[in-house]
Amino acid sequence: MAVSQNELFKKILGGIPYTAELYWLIRQKDQPTKTRFSFKYLQEYLPQMVTQAKHLQRNNPKSKNVFLFASLHYWIEQATATALGLATEGHKVTLGYLPYFDWFTEQNRFDLRRQNSYARAFLKQTEPLIQPISFLSHRSQFTILPEEIKDAVTEVTVYDTQYTLQLEDIDANHEVYKFRYDRNMDSATAVFAYLKANRPDVVIVPNGTILEFGVVYRIAKYLNIPVTTYEFNDQRGFFWIGQDEQIMRQNTDKMWEVGRHHALTAEQEKRIQNLFQTRRQAKVVDSFTRTWQAKPTQGCDAVRKKLNLDDRPIVLLPTNVLGDSLTLGRQVFSKTMAEWVVRTVQYFFGRPDIQLIIRIHPGEILTRQYSMVDLLHEALPELPENIHIIGPREEINSYDLVDLASLGLVYTTTIGLEMALKGIPVVVAGQTHYRARGFTYDPDSWVEYFKILGLILTKPGSFRLTKEKIKKAWQYSYLFFYVFPQPYPWHIKARGNYSDVPIKKVFNTEGRKLYGDTFRYLVGEPINWKKKIGINSKQKYEI
Repeated sequence: MAVSQNELFKKILGGIPYTAELYWLIRQKDQPTKTRFSFKYLQEYLPQMVTQAKHLQRNNPKSKNVFLFASLHYWIEQATATALGLATEGHKVTLGYLPYFDWFTEQNRFDLRRQNSYARAFLKQTEPLIQPISFLSHRSQFTILPEEIKDAVTEVTVYDTQYTLQLEDIDANHEVYKFRYDRNMDSATAVFAYLKANRPDVVIVPNGTILEFGVVYRIAKYLNIPVTTYEFNDQRGFFWIGQDEQIMRQNTDKMWEVGRHHALTAEQEKRIQNLFQTRRQAKVVDSFTRTWQAKPTQGCDAVRKKLNLDDRPIVLLPTNVLGDSLTLGRQVFSKTMAEWVVRTVQYFFGRPDIQLIIRIHPGEILTRQYSMVDLLHEALPELPENIHIIGPREEINSYDLVDLASLGLVYTTTIGLEMALKGIPVVVAGQTHYRARGFTYDPDSWVEYFKILGLILTKPGSFRLTKEKIKKAWQYSYLFFYVFPQPYPWHIKARGNYSDVPIKKVFNTEGRKLYGDTFRYLVGEPINWKKKIGINSKQKYEI
């Protein structure tokens, strides 16, 4: 690919000390660079947030030395707000960052250094509440990484490439893999040396599975430093927290151990039923921010006619998006999700007595290169009449398909949980959060998987879930959607809300009642699920 004269010039200047920094100082001081790297959502409100944080800062006898890491401008922006919140609570906070504007584009050194200058000037406003440190500037060229960290970098790079290309079979010679490996190795070298020399009490990092976030998480684990990961879902005013684990694994074990003993109240039952009813009708409810279907349900008869379905039993297989972060590393007995889908479809070649509907995830309309539809057509060019593929753009509501199904087959998609709510038997092939909660079939091998399939398909109607299992599914659903998320004031997808939820509102008496536990959980205080379940049984969070 040809390089423009401008890029060539920047590449030359990028190798000359201080050129980028002087350019930014003279031409763009205190302003975002001409790249996509910008803190525009927080820039206006940062001075008043710092002032309020200084005014409200507590003398905390349990203060911790916190290292918070972020990469990419929007995550740095969000992490700055989190760091200010932790500093207000009296913790000593170091904010480590890498000034990239995306995870898949290689930038010239000149632009990176300009972005670094802009970030440094922006974050200087937070001192001394926060100690910012750029890992573009703070590098250790002589660090020798342990083999375990090198292996961790390789694992993260595979996930990054799967996530970026939305493919599961990865070629280490692909340019994306090589780019991500170099960037991950670079960050690993810098962060490993720093954390080894400046050991904090706790590391906090978004996501913890992919990109530089995944690298930092694994370094903290290797060094036996307590580490908290967090990620945002589709609820305003909430996020998920994982303590000493990757939050994208959505480990609900501890919550379920406590919550399974608590029956839902009538109000809770009504609330969770309302959530799923609005999802069926392509509407939003409570704090949720998006619809889950393109159009409301049309009814079983309309869909039967549209898909030319007959009276044979129907099996529904809703796929995940290829390479989605909630599928990475979730294999149980298959090599990949795609392998599981293909082998399952092949099985139904020999079952003309059953109709199989493969519902491609609607989120695939946003995929960059590859779709599960492509994979299926390549692996199985011709399908028999009993197998139907519903593409991501087809305006068929997935819940109409659920209503038609006698059996559900899922990898990690949440719709498997929703099928269980209706009493439909569900076989789970991936390591999803609701696996092994007492209302799904959870095979650990191909032999067990096909044995379960054969058993249920002998008489699908007789395997509907018992009332007790359906009750358990509803109970778990409420806990996952309304207890597992923690209240948090500054959602990354609502970056304009820094003025709506100022520091003084978060850390006044009422604010601390709502958010106080969250900031304690971030620095490693064990999540009190008993307390949280009790709170949710009495009141509804309003953010």
